[in-house]
Amino acid sequence: MRQWYLTRASDGQILQDQKGAAGFTWIHLDGRNADSLRWLDEESGVPAPAIRALKAIETRPRIELYDGGALINLRGLGATPDDDPDDLVSIRLWAEAGKVISLSFRSLRDLEMVRDQMTRGTLKDPGDLITSLAMQITEDMDPHIGELGDSIDECETDLSADRAFALRRIIGRVRSEAISYRRFVVPQRQALERLSVLNCGWLEDDDHIHLRDAADRFARMAEELEAIRERSALLHEQLTDLRSETIETRALLISIVALIFLPLTFVTGLLGMNVEGIPYAHSPWSFWGVVIFCVVIAVTISAYFIRARWSRH
Repeated sequence: MRQWYLTRASDGQILQDQKGAAGFTWIHLDGRNADSLRWLDEESGVPAPAIRALKAIETRPRIELYDGGALINLRGLGATPDDDPDDLVSIRLWAEAGKVISLSFRSLRDLEMVRDQMTRGTLKDPGDLITSLAMQITEDMDPHIGELGDSIDECETDLSADRAFALRRIIGRVRSEAISYRRFVVPQRQALERLSVLNCGWLEDDDHIHLRDAADRFARMAEELEAIRERSALLHEQLTDLRSETIETRALLISIVALIFLPLTFVTGLLGMNVEGIPYAHSPWSFWGVVIFCVVIAVTISAYFIRARWSRH
């Protein structure tokens, strides 16, 4: 995935490449590049409080208004998930009339699509860029969250004690991802809702409509994530109950077997004592007599348990 950065204060070529219709300019900065941060501090013209917020390492979705501009933090799926500690990576934007400055420390998967729209001249002002980015993020995240719900559906279908170990791992992973996403989806919905009612010159009526649409999508995703989290917790409890029932059933069978052999052990132990006076000790039929007696006891006890249906309790 390509990325573009402002690396020098006099890099006019990059400024010209990102210039849209009617003088609209979009400058994207790499937060890991020292020259980009220096340009942001010295030449960007962004208010100092907004600069500190743009450079902050830990952020959450929000919108803050400053003199004639707005600071907007959004989160979307990262382009390199194996290298990112969070599933959702942050992009910070400073928007004012005719210009947007964005900064990210990691690669956002949807940023390239928005850049292509900018190159084609589709984005006419900051409102178009922000709404396009918000819509791209929602379109990218929606099927991913849907896959989490599908995973829970499959776990509910395959719910059984035999697959308890594998299902617990899947449920744990899905629940962890749902909690991680919901942490940012809910405040992102609130930020977009606030932005959709913002009255400023660089947000047009269609921008407000698109922002409300994006906020509604995030609200639906937040509800879906909450449902996934609750269903995951319920499935975990059901698996725990299934495991407990399996253990109880096996313990019951072991107890039944022990009860069957308990009188047999007593008889064999009594007749196996090495003392004088054991009846029929020297009779040729005594061994088979004891065997038949033990079999009768075992069958009688087993028949009693079967009749009482202990094995089904």
